[in-house]
Amino acid sequence: MIIIGGGLGGLSTGCYAQMNGYRTRTFEMHELPGGCCTAWDQGEFTFDWCVSWLLGSGPGNDMHQIWLELGALQGKEMRDFETFNIVRGRDGRTVYFYSDPDRLQEHLLWHSPADARLIRDFCAGIRTFKKLLNAYPFLKPVGLMRPWERWRMLAAFLPHFNTIRKSLTTLMTDYSARFKDPLLREAFNFILYERHASFPVLPFYFQLAAHAGRTAGVPQGGSLGLARSIEQRYLRLGGEITYNAKVDEVLVEDDRAVGVRLSDGSEHRADIVVAACDGHTTVTKLLDGRYLNETYRRLYTETIDEPGQVYPGYVSAFFGLNRPYPDADPCTTHLLTPQEATDLVGVGEHPSINVQFRSRHYPELSPAQTSIVFVTFFSDTDVWRQLVEGPEQASRVRKGELLHTLRVRRGRAYYAAKRQVRNALLGLLDQRYPGFAEAVVAHDIATPLTQIRYTANYDGSIAGWQPFVDGGETMEKELEKHGPVLPGLANFYLAGVWTTIGGLIRAAASGRHVVQFICRDDGRPFTADIDDAAPPPTQVVVPVPAKPSPASAAEGHPSVLTRQGA
Repeated sequence: MIIIGGGLGGLSTGCYAQMNGYRTRTFEMHELPGGCCTAWDQGEFTFDWCVSWLLGSGPGNDMHQIWLELGALQGKEMRDFETFNIVRGRDGRTVYFYSDPDRLQEHLLWHSPADARLIRDFCAGIRTFKKLLNAYPFLKPVGLMRPWERWRMLAAFLPHFNTIRKSLTTLMTDYSARFKDPLLREAFNFILYERHASFPVLPFYFQLAAHAGRTAGVPQGGSLGLARSIEQRYLRLGGEITYNAKVDEVLVEDDRAVGVRLSDGSEHRADIVVAACDGHTTVTKLLDGRYLNETYRRLYTETIDEPGQVYPGYVSAFFGLNRPYPDADPCTTHLLTPQEATDLVGVGEHPSINVQFRSRHYPELSPAQTSIVFVTFFSDTDVWRQLVEGPEQASRVRKGELLHTLRVRRGRAYYAAKRQVRNALLGLLDQRYPGFAEAVVAHDIATPLTQIRYTANYDGSIAGWQPFVDGGETMEKELEKHGPVLPGLANFYLAGVWTTIGGLIRAAASGRHVVQFICRDDGRPFTADIDDAAPPPTQVVVPVPAKPSPASAAEGHPSVLTRQGA
């Protein structure tokens, strides 16, 4: 079996294939495993780009079992936090979205007693979903479930049908508009760091419930450490991975996938090919637009370019500081005025920045008495494209080796825009965290074009198809009906985020699922086992800086403006 792409979807596919007796080789165009789940060094600092919370970090659910099967968590400390996110309004008032729904309810009621009914309804929904976490199926795709398995799954959800139905059919933008308090009315849209206009209430319930259930923490070693652990599990299982290897074509004979051709012209044969890379690249370039039924043709030539159908790209800024900020919160979304957002290239009509003191999540990634700060905002890829001269991605030889993710020259306008963003963020952060600007000793700015260069993801998307809109819904229905295949092409399968609806656990689960389909097609039973090469993970709750009690006006009462965490 040949697997295209060494992100979490590809590595997971390789692990489960090896567990089931297949001999696999993975081709990855980057020098590192993990795809979007990555990090890089800048002097003494490691800038961790991906995991802010990891669904399945704690036991008692299917998600956790998948991570243990992949060897992702063993021997590590799983760190849970008392707040999921904090939203700070333009007037300085602050809303803490606590992990504990009881504490959250108390805090929100203190903010706005007039919204008591809606607040209690929301927190009751979190408690309901906390009960449902263990019932969510991740181990087996719905398309392979037998009728009795589907009935058992539905039976677990049935007692909570009304909560699920209402949360699935009500957009958060509509739900939040019911709040009388203006800050709550806006802050609820930013619980998941950025404003997701197409999200109903359900994913907010799910993520907060997972956090409350201590199964949405962060893993010791960070994002690249997570990817490396799965890579090592894959190698221990006998898999092979070749880096700096860019696939240019899937070889097809008599409507059967028989291998791949790399950018260096070499051909590699296999009985089965699995594409765990960018979906658009797979169907339009590697296969030259062949084997598209009407559903896939519409998805990849029309729907993909409609606004809001795929996850947008990020602008990401890292700052390494020569001092600690012990009172700073791990994660805060700052709502911005249009004037404050003027120099943030590509920012949307609801401007905000998410600021994470990343060294609170991963203290091992920076020296003692220092800090790493990670700042992100959604950004329009086309705005950055208009600034660029030359190619978005290019391969060239370095030290005798052909590499595919090296920097490319993008022109003066592009670099000027990056400096503009850096300076704007430094100004904003220095206002909120005094002394910030003068403490910076390392920095890096990534744009959606950086994402394209490293992963080839379409338009720099961070996670493929958006859920709850036409693209994601259509893809899910197609996979449930036909499986992760392209009609008319035998021995070819699809995995990764473009076959699901985003998120690391779904990418990892897609590898398990595709191998289950392959085993079915080959008439062999599927098997999986938990990695025992290291002891089970441990869980700790990371204390957050002491905050005033709800009775104190300093926590964000409307009558008092304060800058906490400064």
